[in-house]
Amino acid sequence: MSANATTAEIVAAMRSAQRIAVVAHVRPDGDAVGSVLGLVLSLRAMGKEVIALLEDGVPNNLAFMPGTDTVIQPGSAALNVDLAIALDTATHERIGEKCKALLDTAPLLINIDHHPTNPRYGQLNLIDSASPATGQIIYNILSEHGLPMDDAVRQNLFIAISTDTGSFQFSSTNARTHRIVAEMIDAGLDTARLATLVYQSYPLRRLELLRAMLNEMQFRAEGRIVSWQLTRQLMDQINMNPGDTEGLIDTLRMIDSVVSCVIFEDTDHGKVRVSARSKDARLDVSKVCAQFGGGGHRMASGARLRGPIDAAAEIFLKALEEDVRRID
Repeated sequence: MSANATTAEIVAAMRSAQRIAVVAHVRPDGDAVGSVLGLVLSLRAMGKEVIALLEDGVPNNLAFMPGTDTVIQPGSAALNVDLAIALDTATHERIGEKCKALLDTAPLLINIDHHPTNPRYGQLNLIDSASPATGQIIYNILSEHGLPMDDAVRQNLFIAISTDTGSFQFSSTNARTHRIVAEMIDAGLDTARLATLVYQSYPLRRLELLRAMLNEMQFRAEGRIVSWQLTRQLMDQINMNPGDTEGLIDTLRMIDSVVSCVIFEDTDHGKVRVSARSKDARLDVSKVCAQFGGGGHRMASGARLRGPIDAAAEIFLKALEEDVRRID
């Protein structure tokens, strides 16, 4: 595995490029969108021509973030860029088929991420698994090298960090995380307003999802594992939008007996999306997900299994239960 590039090498590459594309993973979350827009807005302030590219666009729950109106989804036309930057994307394929095809012609790919399973698919890689969010890595780069950082950049990076730390609750949150937020507040950032927009402005259909989850959740391993199956039928029934499920799994984590929680979600392609969480450092859910071609973090990981959803759930939960019982 190749060594990390230095932040100086990455900044030098960004300074020398004029036309840059910045991309993140499919089904983008707060860290993906916030990291992309935070970096994009800083690079634009440097006078660069920058394309913010997301395969699935911006989910509705994050549409308020500064710069989302400039994000584009990949089309058929080729992109001629000097530099491509992939953020928060654990594997090259997770950029998305269309984005990957557009960016494969870029002469240089920078890969910046915090997932420990990242195989370093770029020509320049900065993988910091100790960072709780890719947004924190981006903030450190901008701050260390004096790159432009106005209120809009800070808004995006705060949302990136806040959402990927579970609003600073997860064990990955470190002292630097809090110092960064303090620096943002000192610079005038209204974190209370952003917290309201992120955590207290849900559409009714999200509460309908929550109601269904609480009614349908299932336990095993003497209550140490809780899971829920989000079916296509329910998605259609409530007219679910991308982003509506963001953070739902954290409600399952609240149960005192639970060591691990899992949500299984039907997708459009006959696959089942698995989102797994651990509350015990001895349980590495990324290893369980790796058995099914997935990966991520020790305490938060994911995978995709072949449907139907009932069969996929049983296969995954059996493997998870084996690991949960090992920590008795």
